[in-house]
Amino acid sequence: MSELTFEQMLDESFKTIHAGEVVEGTIIDVKPDEAVLNIGYKSDGILTRNEYTNEPNVDLTTLLHVGDTMEVKVFKVNDGEGQVLLTYKRLAADRGNKRIEEAYNNKEVLKAKVAQVLDGGLSVIVEEVRIFIPASLVSDTYEKDLTKYAGQEIEFVISEYNPKRRRYIGDRKQLIVAKKAEMQKELFERIKPGDTVTGIVKNVTDFGAFIDLGGVDGLLHISEMSWGRVENPKKVFKVGDEVKVLIKDISGTKVALSLKFADANPWKDAASKYAVGTVVTGTVARMTDFGAFVELETGVDALLHVSQISKEHVEKPSDVLKIGESVTAKIVDFNEESRKISLSVKALLTPEPKEEAKEDDDADVVSVDIDAVIAQEEAAEE
Repeated sequence: MSELTFEQMLDESFKTIHAGEVVEGTIIDVKPDEAVLNIGYKSDGILTRNEYTNEPNVDLTTLLHVGDTMEVKVFKVNDGEGQVLLTYKRLAADRGNKRIEEAYNNKEVLKAKVAQVLDGGLSVIVEEVRIFIPASLVSDTYEKDLTKYAGQEIEFVISEYNPKRRRYIGDRKQLIVAKKAEMQKELFERIKPGDTVTGIVKNVTDFGAFIDLGGVDGLLHISEMSWGRVENPKKVFKVGDEVKVLIKDISGTKVALSLKFADANPWKDAASKYAVGTVVTGTVARMTDFGAFVELETGVDALLHVSQISKEHVEKPSDVLKIGESVTAKIVDFNEESRKISLSVKALLTPEPKEEAKEDDDADVVSVDIDAVIAQEEAAEE
């Protein structure tokens, strides 16, 4: 029987290993892109950055330290240069697969940081298992730009689990939908018409603004934005603004909002402020062929009929007046119920008449249905 050489005896003193085997090793050296482990074999094991994690550009010196022990899987016993290649991420992925399977079966809510923003969705990693969340399942509304989610920690559930094809699909949308339904139920149990609530402007259109009340979007129509006239909602509100609004009406899941608070109603003291005979000064807000609408204060407009602009004949108001011009006139008619006020500049220019003459003067005062005129104007604009 031949004697064993020193090299043969040394080889036999080391354990044998096989590809796919899980071994424990001690870290003996760490560089940014690889670590060297003593795994009790004749050759040390090499653990590269790519086989440690799926996270890009990780500096291994910040995660691994000399003297630490860790479990790894043997990837290749001989890489052609006598080195043993190790993998940690594949071992973690095997264990992660079981974790994902349990989460899928139990409908567990998982939380992970977004690792990548892709053209078609988001990629997250849970225990070295990469999970794809399609764009259609990221939110309950369409989002064209998903870059805002980069690096953000999000919650989701596993909606599809197929380890054979390595297909793991996450769903964030159903969590958002469920949460909103819960918030909506709670909100409707709490609010009623007449309540004042605070919301966030979610969207602004030409006809109004949608306010997020917390689970429900209420509509603040342009006609309810002010006691005065609002020409363009986009000049008044912007997305993200916090606004205190009045619940005007609730119909099913639709909520109508208003900013016309009763204590700010400019007509509440109008009877005394704008009594017939009072001389007032206002600003020309808009004009028609039959007269000019003069804003006396926000929410209170009065009609200065073309026949009451001057003692001389005026063909059109725009011949002698312009938008923004200040006008002083006398109130010749006030109707609180219909909220109509008529003005006359002519009455200030005419000497105080005798009783009979006064009756003739009154004949010059023209009564116009202001609401009807405004409605016709709005219809024409549309």
